[in-house]
Amino acid sequence: MSGQFDSIESILEKHIPKEERKDIWRVLYGKELRNLKIPDKAETLAAEKNFEISGYVFEAQTEELRAPRIVRVGAIQNQIVAPTTATVSEQRSALHKRICEIIEAAALCKVNILCFQETWPMPFAFCTREKYPWSEFAECPYTGPTTSLMQEMALKYNMVIISPILERDEVHGNILANTAVVISNSGKVIGITRKNHIPRVGDFNESTYYMESNLGHRIFQTQWGKIAINICYGRHHPQSWMMYGINGAEIVFNPSATVGNLSEHLWPIEARNAAIANSYFTCAINRVGTETFPHEFTSGDKKPAHKNFGHFYGSSYIAAPDGSRTPGLSRNKDGLLVVEMDLNMCRQVKDTWGFRMTQRLELYASSLAEAIKEDYSPPVFKE
Repeated sequence: MSGQFDSIESILEKHIPKEERKDIWRVLYGKELRNLKIPDKAETLAAEKNFEISGYVFEAQTEELRAPRIVRVGAIQNQIVAPTTATVSEQRSALHKRICEIIEAAALCKVNILCFQETWPMPFAFCTREKYPWSEFAECPYTGPTTSLMQEMALKYNMVIISPILERDEVHGNILANTAVVISNSGKVIGITRKNHIPRVGDFNESTYYMESNLGHRIFQTQWGKIAINICYGRHHPQSWMMYGINGAEIVFNPSATVGNLSEHLWPIEARNAAIANSYFTCAINRVGTETFPHEFTSGDKKPAHKNFGHFYGSSYIAAPDGSRTPGLSRNKDGLLVVEMDLNMCRQVKDTWGFRMTQRLELYASSLAEAIKEDYSPPVFKE
């Protein structure tokens, strides 16, 4: 399955009568969201530079004692620009230029916090298991060229930027890491976090390059709330989502790179479910397009050797604590999704549903403490 249709939403709009579509939409996506007006200049820029742009509003209840906490969040999905046979500098520079074009549109939309897809300044070459030239894309998260550029953008546009990169940790033996750099709207790096769960499935042989993070579940306090980054494969692990909630996150970003035949049926569910279970907003961001590499590779699955992962299906979306979510961006096209949200909804949903109150952490803490012991025996009872 490649790019033969644009989105699930476009199919629904084409084939379902308008009067019936409203109920279908309510069941599939929760309450109907108000469209966010995209400025004319941003619309024009998107048309000129050939990327999709859309906006929605998540509204919370009006409270007597708390003022609304309004935040505008942006999510960018994109294809690579230069072919994978181009030099490392050419590929990275082309992506820098492309993303800066879309950042300009995000600024016109008054986005406060912006996040890109996983390892955005490079092709997702980890399927190849070749160390070079792909390891050359790795850079210092504090002083590397991508961070330096994004610091300029963050300061210029008064915007928090989450920039997922391939990190070169020069302090600890020059290891590589799958890392997200969090840059404040002041232009300073607040800190970094790394990918907690590394896939070993299909063509995703990423442990050839980097291993699991030892940084835990970090939260980053920004001018517009507490944010966290659950990179890619972490979305398959409910415990990972849970820990960000326990640590106080109000918005959790999930920058990803995943392909249709492997995970597309899971994609609409996981980040939305995490938003519901943990009473925070989630932003699921996936890259777009088919990336072809110079040499064939295999994955030990008896399939013929091939030169690409398959189709990265985009479909980026944002979900709210009340279970509502935006439509997804295109499966085939670069895009910017802008969402205005009221963070007061996080506490309102906790009050309504009581998930945190009934969470029983002490029960699971004791059970997990037993489960990790070498002599653990599951409490299975038989007649």
